[in-house]
Amino acid sequence: MSQKKYRRHSQPEQPENDRIAGRNPVTEALRSGAQIDTIYIDKESGGMQEIISAARERGIPVKIVTAAKLSQLTGGAAHQGVAADGSCGNYVSLEALLDAAREKNEPPLLVICDSIQDPHNLGAIIRTAEAAGAHGVIIPKRRSASLTLTVGKTSAGAASHLPVARVSNLIAAMKTLKENGVWIYGTDASGTVYTDTDFTDGTAFVIGSEGFGIGQLVGQSCDAMLSLPMRGKINSLNASVAAGIFLYEAVRQRMTRTSPQL
Repeated sequence: MSQKKYRRHSQPEQPENDRIAGRNPVTEALRSGAQIDTIYIDKESGGMQEIISAARERGIPVKIVTAAKLSQLTGGAAHQGVAADGSCGNYVSLEALLDAAREKNEPPLLVICDSIQDPHNLGAIIRTAEAAGAHGVIIPKRRSASLTLTVGKTSAGAASHLPVARVSNLIAAMKTLKENGVWIYGTDASGTVYTDTDFTDGTAFVIGSEGFGIGQLVGQSCDAMLSLPMRGKINSLNASVAAGIFLYEAVRQRMTRTSPQL
């Protein structure tokens, strides 16, 4: 995430890959009820009984293949002897994220990803958001990584548990959030120092790409801009690192409000 001024930018969309690879991502996807069409298992791999049993319970076909075939199916990814066709998580509506907060009787805590095209970054953001107890992540349909193989692996299974809303228009989604009492914070070097802002009410953090930050229109739609102290020689942080800093400041404030002795 960059704290430079807004820039217009256009990047080519990355190819999609909806095949999940690895024992933990496949297991978590099965446990969460994610849509899976077929599971592929290396005939030489052992210790797959839990996955096979879970697949049979859900009526998911299991195909036994060679290690070479599995490597071909996963594009050379580290598959650990198993892969599955399907998303590593199911998309939900924007309203579902707000409902998730209401069900917990908590003010919404959300992350809006603007042009996060690196699947490793999206996976890491989802993993951090789930660990922090956020109610969901919002991504655009265009110029964004989606819930693919790499995202599922990088999230360490969190993408199967944390709700992700995929919207056609981020500006419209932000407007809906505001109408539901959510304050939206972007990032800019000239913004308010993040520790001086109250995140105990409904909060959504906009995380932009490392190279370009958040888009101009998205930035103009934020309620306020925040800054992170940059005391070294570089002026940007990895998107997932920045998301973690903001999220856990919100967590700290909310825990302090409910338990003042902390």
